Amino acid sequence: MTSEFEPLEQLIRESMKGVYTETTIDHVVNPRNVGNMQDADGFGEVTGPCGDTMEIWLKVKRGIITNATFLTDGCGATIATGSTVTEIARGKSIPEAMKINKQHVLNALGSLPEESIHCALLAVNTLKQAIKDYLDLKKEPWKRAYRKY
Repeated sequence: MTSEFEPLEQLIRESMKGVYTETTIDHVVNPRNVGNMQDADGFGEVTGPCGDTMEIWLKVKRGIITNATFLTDGCGATIATGSTVTEIARGKSIPEAMKINKQHVLNALGSLPEESIHCALLAVNTLKQAIKDYLDLKKEPWKRAYRKY
């Protein structure tokens, strides 16, 4: 059974071929870990130099990232990098996740065009902001009551 969106998805895939890898296209069309998270242990929000904003929520148990989700108002490359960085972060300890860099995201996607590489940096910076928030709240848990999201 085909959905009403299948022709649109096929058009998007065709227009992206030659510019993006199949892995990147798959993350754009079928992003993983999309959405906000209630009662998150860490939250980060960063706006990149292109104006795209990304938000990442983390759930951490015993120092391991058990869940990571994201939202963005950005382009396809930003969606793909948010999807990818949350996939990479899951199951990592906090120190391991702090070592994730843009090259890890680019390698997982099989590269991005030069003009989209900053999207990988946006995703990594947002992840690190969420980790920083988690660490700050761990030191001063009373701040959780004053969160905006």
